[in-house]
Amino acid sequence: MECFRHDPRLLHLQGTPCFRPLCWQGPYPDPFKQTLSLSAGERAFETISAWVGYAETPLVSLQPLAESCGVGAIHFKHEAGRFGLGSFKALGGAYAVFRLLEAKVSAAIGKTPDIAALLDGSHADIVSDVTVTCATDGNHGRSVAWGASLFGCKAVIFIHETVSTAREDAIARYGARVVRAKGNYDDSIREAARQADENGWFVVSDTSYPGYTDIPRNVMQGYSVMAEEAIRQLDGKPPTHIFIQGGVGGLAAAVTAHFWETFGKHAPRVIVVEPENAACLLESAAAGKPTVVGGALETIMAGLACGEPSIIAWPILDAGVSAFIEIEDAAAADTMRLLASGEAGAPLASGESGVAGLSGFLCAASRADWKDALGLGPQSVVLCFGSEGDTDPALFEQIVGRTASEVEQVA
Repeated sequence: MECFRHDPRLLHLQGTPCFRPLCWQGPYPDPFKQTLSLSAGERAFETISAWVGYAETPLVSLQPLAESCGVGAIHFKHEAGRFGLGSFKALGGAYAVFRLLEAKVSAAIGKTPDIAALLDGSHADIVSDVTVTCATDGNHGRSVAWGASLFGCKAVIFIHETVSTAREDAIARYGARVVRAKGNYDDSIREAARQADENGWFVVSDTSYPGYTDIPRNVMQGYSVMAEEAIRQLDGKPPTHIFIQGGVGGLAAAVTAHFWETFGKHAPRVIVVEPENAACLLESAAAGKPTVVGGALETIMAGLACGEPSIIAWPILDAGVSAFIEIEDAAAADTMRLLASGEAGAPLASGESGVAGLSGFLCAASRADWKDALGLGPQSVVLCFGSEGDTDPALFEQIVGRTASEVEQVA
């Protein structure tokens, strides 16, 4: 397959040639449960599944691709239909907005409000005065804007210089004010924080930094709903490997933690995949501490164009991830076309960030030494999370040559 021609970089954490499996580490550590836990995940699942439009996203078998790669099975969690927002981010930002407003209402009325009461506007006199804000490459900001619209508060969303107009318009569609900041994604984070401080807004970010951890924890916990769905769709049987995209690390940490606490010594090996120009997690693993990657962070994988790891996500990734891979943009584009062609299984329209995990697997599967090091073989069951659909329709059509609706049209 075409993506096999690429030459990505792989970094393992321990051992040569074997990478460390989670079973070497014992049970999910209690200190990590203060950040992410199954009990908090149950609450997130109960809340989010009560929202109008909730539906489990499909877990798609890519058996033809599995056979060609020499593994037992590949499962692809296809998030394109999540709440009509086109990505898994709908689970995180909106849930954090809910928890923020829940706390505000609780402080005002002296008790925790019902989920329905926040949805039906019963506390509009309280929540309408709240303004939430964040910086985004597109999908997280759309989720925060949607959450604000859903629960009745205001939203101001910051985007950076290279975010497409299509992504900007998709955020504004939910009534948010969109502000384009100078610089890259990390610069827009700082600008959102500055203006929030000046105006009394509440930052709902998907990354954490010193002094700001509670809300990102809720964002990450919302992502665990997707992990729990996948476990149920696999009939409670753990995969052997998970290839998951990086970014600031929130999604990868949420998935790692959920599977680790659920399955303990039988938890899968987790491999994190990042763009070569924005591989802050790989560089952090190489340095042995959170490490910032500077520059423009240019990549078609806009949702992964992040240069600073989340400080609450990193400890979980440092302890629980077996390997890190960085890939070229061309590898992601080839994987998009492969999925759209139907050669891997049913034709799927997955965006450039959404295919990153699968692209990393394909690059690893093309090399015998990497397959051996990662323990990939005929008995392996691989899980990938297709974290977005065509969230930038123009770019998707440019890469694939067809629109998402043409790719996934019913025969």
